[in-house]
Amino acid sequence: MTSITPSSSKKRIEIIDALRGFALAGIVVVHLVENYIGGPPPDIFQEAVHQGVADSIVDGFVNFFLRGKFFALFSFLFGLSFFIQMDNAAQKGGYFGGRFLWRLILLLGIGYAHSLFYAGDILTVYAMLGVFLIPFYKMKNKWVLLCSALLFLGLGRFLVFGFTHGENLFGDLTVSGDDPQVVAYYNTLKDGSLMDVFSINAWTSHLNKMDFQFGVFGRGYLTFGFFLLGLYVGRTGFFKKYRESKKLIKRTWIWSLVLFLISGVAMAFIFGNIGPDVKFDNWLVMLGLTAYDVSNVAMTLIYISVFVILYKRTKTQMWLSKFAPYGKMALTNYFFQSVFGTFLLFGWGLGMIGELRNLYTFALSLMIVAIQMFLSKWWLKRFQYGPLEWLWRSATFLKSFPLKKTN
Repeated sequence: MTSITPSSSKKRIEIIDALRGFALAGIVVVHLVENYIGGPPPDIFQEAVHQGVADSIVDGFVNFFLRGKFFALFSFLFGLSFFIQMDNAAQKGGYFGGRFLWRLILLLGIGYAHSLFYAGDILTVYAMLGVFLIPFYKMKNKWVLLCSALLFLGLGRFLVFGFTHGENLFGDLTVSGDDPQVVAYYNTLKDGSLMDVFSINAWTSHLNKMDFQFGVFGRGYLTFGFFLLGLYVGRTGFFKKYRESKKLIKRTWIWSLVLFLISGVAMAFIFGNIGPDVKFDNWLVMLGLTAYDVSNVAMTLIYISVFVILYKRTKTQMWLSKFAPYGKMALTNYFFQSVFGTFLLFGWGLGMIGELRNLYTFALSLMIVAIQMFLSKWWLKRFQYGPLEWLWRSATFLKSFPLKKTN
């Protein structure tokens, strides 16, 4: 196998880093408004953070524009990055699959450390699902797109429901706000020590997360669908020639808007007929969840299209490019916003979980994003990589790379 050294890697495409930073910003907002619970919130928490109309507006905004969309955008970029790494190696006559597998193992370790603080960690899921990207690298485009579409349309959910009929695959947690386990976990976050949180997040929370990812809620299947979509878009070279792709971008956002409206109507019709007492034990609810997923897919494609359109314009690019340093240090920023956020909210830190209204946590999340964007720009003026990016890169190639920039 030809040796591939990172010193020969190509220049980064700025719009991809900017889009990644934009995606991370949305994720931070969602996590902080959720108080980093990483699971179903108890009723007592919901009552505490909704104290007025403004809090309900924040909740509605996050639900409609952010939740389920920005994680999807982040996943799309993961698949795109996979293609870029594999393609760069292939152009030099090498194969990056083995190295990428080792890179995923390292990511699993970083993600597990992150999950001890925040149960909703996505890095461990990316590391596990990323393994299945490798055989897709040489698969024909039509099969990549077909598999992606089937996952978006709920194939994984339907297969699981056919076997389980809505029962959990791994843990025994429910989504009910008055479930004793939901309340007990919340109390651990609120009153427990750091070791208490680490202890429950070390295993039990992973089981519950696996139910959310690979049970009837199907977040993991949707994530892999976006991995495949990112792989496909990488093959087309879209982000290398996005300035010349005016018709494609226009068609994408228009048809995505149509899909969003159709799936939204379907979702409203299905859940409207079910009523307020939703139980995940019938096929109609499964169709409703799939309609919700499709609406998120459509909204994500709209975000990508609109972001590219705005990035092509000089004035708006000047502002959007500020996300690029933030996105270039996405791993470091993702990890440490969780450490800071859980310190601020959990009992082992300042203990403010459930004490701040949605309006306040929303404002605080914007401040954290702004601070991290400033620090990222400052850091990258002096260093080649973010701290965790440097560690991950060096461990990937089993070589210590220069961190500090030289004139």
